[in-house]
Amino acid sequence: MSIRQVQELVANKREEYLDLLFSLLRQKSVSAENEGIEACSALLNRIMEDIGIKTRLIETDGHPVVYGELMNKTNNFTLLIYGHYDVQPADPIDEWNTPPFEPTIKNGKIFCRGAGDNKGQLMAQLLAIKSYKEIFGKLPINIKFVFEGEEESGSPNLAQFVQTNRELLKADLVYTSDGPMHESGAPFVLLGVRGMLYVELAAKGADWDNHSGNKGNIIPNPAWELVKLLNTMRDNKGRILIEGFYDDIRQPGKHDLDLISNLPFDKNRLAEHTGYQGFDMSRDEYYQNLIFEPTMNIAGFHSGYGGEGTKTIIPSKAKLKLDMRLIVDQDPDDILSKLEKHVMKHAPDIELKRHGAMRPSRTPYDSIGVSAIKRAVEKSYKQQPVLQPSLGGSLPDYVWTQILGAPSVLVPYANYDEANHSPNENITIDNFFKGILCTCHVIQELGDDC
Repeated sequence: MSIRQVQELVANKREEYLDLLFSLLRQKSVSAENEGIEACSALLNRIMEDIGIKTRLIETDGHPVVYGELMNKTNNFTLLIYGHYDVQPADPIDEWNTPPFEPTIKNGKIFCRGAGDNKGQLMAQLLAIKSYKEIFGKLPINIKFVFEGEEESGSPNLAQFVQTNRELLKADLVYTSDGPMHESGAPFVLLGVRGMLYVELAAKGADWDNHSGNKGNIIPNPAWELVKLLNTMRDNKGRILIEGFYDDIRQPGKHDLDLISNLPFDKNRLAEHTGYQGFDMSRDEYYQNLIFEPTMNIAGFHSGYGGEGTKTIIPSKAKLKLDMRLIVDQDPDDILSKLEKHVMKHAPDIELKRHGAMRPSRTPYDSIGVSAIKRAVEKSYKQQPVLQPSLGGSLPDYVWTQILGAPSVLVPYANYDEANHSPNENITIDNFFKGILCTCHVIQELGDDC
C-alpha cells in the first residue's frame, strides 16, 4: 500500500469530501458575535467522531475547544494538529459577490466565509486522517487535535487551556495549517510568527461637536491631539520612538539571513496582489522588514464627519486603533507598559485601552520533525517549499513553543489570494485537495523518521 492509493481514494471521493466541507462552512461560527459557536463545535465534534477520532468538547472561560486523539501505544511519535473553527464576521455584506455563508464554486474556487480561514484547511487535515486510515488501516504516529473557537477574537483563553491541560496535550511536534501560501504560489514551511499588541487611544474635547468657525481657535480638536501624539511615536523613516521598544529584539543569525537571500521575490506580483504599485525594496529589505522588524500600524482613525459633502465642525471625540507586530523576544506586556509611559509623558489626557495581545514564537531549524515536514511538502507539491523563519502575521503559536514546550511548524494550504478576513474569502478546490494529500505525506514522513 502507498500514498498513491490514498491519492486515488481522495479523487474518487471528491464530491463526498466537498459535501463534508460545505456542511461545516454553512454553519456560522462568528466568535466576535457569539453566533453559531455552540452548533458549530457540536457539528465538528460529530464529524471527527464519524472519522473514528476519540473526541470531546472541553469548556473554557469562552468558547469550547474541540479536542480529539488517535493514540496507539506502539507508536513512538505524537503530532498535535491545531486549527480553529471560528470565523470572521461577514461584514461588509454588500461587497460579497456570493452569499457569505453558502459555499459557492466559481472559477475553480470555493467562496464562503471560513473557506480558507480556517475551516477549509481544518477539514483538509481531518479528511487526510479519514483517507489514510481507510487505505492503511492505522496511523504510524499518534495524533492529537486542538480546534479552538476564539482564534478570530485573539485566542484569549487558549494559553490557559494549554497550561491547564499540558499533560493531555503533550506532543513531540505541533502542526498548523492556517493562512495563505507564498505570493509566488510556492508552498510554505514556517518556523514562527510575529506577536501582536492591539490598543485603542481615545481623546476627548468638548462634550459635543462645535461649529468650526464660531469656536475655531477656542475649542481644542481631539483629532489634532492624537496626531501630535503619533508624531512622538514614530519618525519619518518608520523607526518607533517609544523608549525601550527595541531592547529585547533578537537579531537574525547568519542562517536566517542566508535563508531570506534565497526566498522568492517578485515586485510586480506583490503589486498585483496588494494593489500597491510603489514597492521599492530589494529582496533582502522586503524580508528583513517582514520577518525581523516590528511594526506600528494605524489600523483605524475616526473623528468628526466623514460623509458626503461638507460639515464644518470641531469634533468632540477622536479614536485611534493601533496594532504592533512584535518579534522574538519582545513581550507584549512589556511593550504595553512602555507605551503607557510614553502616552502619560506626551499626552496624559488621552485614554489608552488594551484590546488584545499575542507573543511572538520561533522554532529552531533543527527541531524534531522539521526535515520530515519539508520532505512531505516537497513530495506533495512537487516543488521545494519556501522555508521561512517567521510569518509576518500573528497566530497563537507561542502557546505550543513556550507553554507546551514543543516545536511548532506551520504549513498553510490556502491560496495566496484567499482573501481571509475580507469579502469573497475563498480556497481553490485544487488547494483543498492538495492539503489533504499534504497531510497524508506529513503523517507518512513523520512515521518513517520517528
